Amino acid sequence: MYELTIWLEIHLKIKSPNKMFCQCPNEQNFDTLMPNTNICPVCTGQPGALPTLSKQVVMQSLKLGKALNCHINRESRFDRKSYFYPDLPMWYQITQLYQPTNVKGKVHFFLDNFEKEVSVHILDAHMESDTAKMIHESGKALIDFNRAGTPLVEIVTNPDFHSSEEVVDFLKELQRIARYNSISDADLEKWQMRVDVNISIKKPENTELWTRVELKNINSFWMIKRAIEHEY
Repeated sequence: MYELTIWLEIHLKIKSPNKMFCQCPNEQNFDTLMPNTNICPVCTGQPGALPTLSKQVVMQSLKLGKALNCHINRESRFDRKSYFYPDLPMWYQITQLYQPTNVKGKVHFFLDNFEKEVSVHILDAHMESDTAKMIHESGKALIDFNRAGTPLVEIVTNPDFHSSEEVVDFLKELQRIARYNSISDADLEKWQMRVDVNISIKKPENTELWTRVELKNINSFWMIKRAIEHEY
């Protein structure tokens, strides 16, 4: 018998009037928006464009940190995560790798019809800007920059999960927290909440986890549960 260990990276789209570093509207539903209409030199990565951090995005991030019982760092900073892909207009993503705003949180939730309480530790909940959206149709790759630069908070948990049921119930609790506090609509079908699931196994008598497998960008509770069980 092998013991299952899971940890999560959840990307939560923040509700704010504007994008993270520019004045373009922070649209919540891209399905009804004409492609490449909410764009400017900043969010399309034009040379010489100067980003300005949105106060509303920072306040929403701090609100989420408090809701997740995080320690709020008095000093935080942004970092560049460089990779080269067409949906990233600057060729780097602005994120918080080394000094995030929110760290060392804890979330309590219930299993088995509220008969069992479970606690999950939050490593950090850091701000980062989203990428553009690639659309593949008729043998072509198209890019819609409306999503580029929209604000996210990435919530990284500790490896505290040992079943797919624990993962799904935690994500439902996180969705409730985000909606109750008007931080995010957290609609998975609209990609306002998407989850990277990290899975490892080990023998019960061992302490060291074996090779990690990461399942990227899943946007359905049902698919997350099935993916975990299939990979296990």
